[in-house]
Amino acid sequence: MANLTFEIEKDFQFEAAHYFGHSDANDLFKKIHGHSFAGTVRIEGDAQEEKGWIRDLWKIDQIVKEVVMPLDHALLNEVEGLEQPALEQIAKWIFERLEPRLPGLSCVEVRRPSCGERARVRRS
Repeated sequence: MANLTFEIEKDFQFEAAHYFGHSDANDLFKKIHGHSFAGTVRIEGDAQEEKGWIRDLWKIDQIVKEVVMPLDHALLNEVEGLEQPALEQIAKWIFERLEPRLPGLSCVEVRRPSCGERARVRRS
């Protein structure tokens, strides 16, 4: 049988506000405004022989909730490390906090569904 690598994903969501203070930001986005954010965490690896899974999705869910909790109903600009809270930076912030806790983490995607926007960060 060929070598197989499995991928599993867990979705998350949070509500938060932010603003952009840089000089070329659109005037609308210089004001504090909020979004419903959604995201996905992807883990790659081999299935554990005795269990058949890469990792317990329930445990992944608990870890993701702990990491994302400080962002929920927050002003992202006030979260340490998110002073410029673009989608890319939010994805990076989450990835950096999940990586030590989730072996095999390969990608974090953060979306603003109402805007049709998304950003991904992955291990290269």
